[in-house]
Amino acid sequence: MGRFSTPLAVEFADLGLDGVPQTARVLDVGCGPGMLTLELARRRGAAMLAAVDPEPVFVAATAEACPGADVRVAGAEDLPFADAAFGAALAQLVVHFMSDPVRGVAEMARVTTPGGRVSACVWDHGGGSGPLSSFWRVASALDPDVRTESGLNGASEGQLVDIFERAGLHDVTQAVVGCTVAFRDFDDWWRPFLGGVGPAGRYVATLDEPAVARLERALRDDLGDGAFSITARAWAVVGLAG
Repeated sequence: MGRFSTPLAVEFADLGLDGVPQTARVLDVGCGPGMLTLELARRRGAAMLAAVDPEPVFVAATAEACPGADVRVAGAEDLPFADAAFGAALAQLVVHFMSDPVRGVAEMARVTTPGGRVSACVWDHGGGSGPLSSFWRVASALDPDVRTESGLNGASEGQLVDIFERAGLHDVTQAVVGCTVAFRDFDDWWRPFLGGVGPAGRYVATLDEPAVARLERALRDDLGDGAFSITARAWAVVGLAG
């Protein structure tokens, strides 16, 4: 997913930092291995940036990639920062992994100065325009009982808006951000699914060898063997704290 989240971070940062003073500190919530963190540091400087993630391995990777940033192990639902510590808080592709999305977004608002921007984005899994929509469409045709990502929090139009409003944000607006990623061939696209990472990878890991082979053949028939590109879009929401 890094091949999608890295270019997505450019467009999402445009949205999340719009109008935020250069002197304001910025927080990346659920930083993962640091795709958005690096983009924010490029724009604001690492010294103006904090990032959190509940996974220590991701925190270590982000801290190494972005020296000078304040990177900590923490979940969105209990942020280790004072009230109004940041001019903006952003969460890229993480609201749907929060154990309590409303509380997580409310915490983002708490640590953001009144009138500051709180932003989040989630792939459009519900609308079939996410980066893995082709995978889940073919997998569902072979296995009607497969649990896709379409039911994740925020993955359908309007759901992030509802979460933000319930969390107490005001002037909440919805936008669409996205990116296009090119692949050399089918194998370039397929290989990461065999690593068991993420919902799709974990699903593949549950299959026996014949089922994996059937899924691979069906996906290859669907996508072809040559070069191709996938355009993915995400729902993005901005609200004002305070």
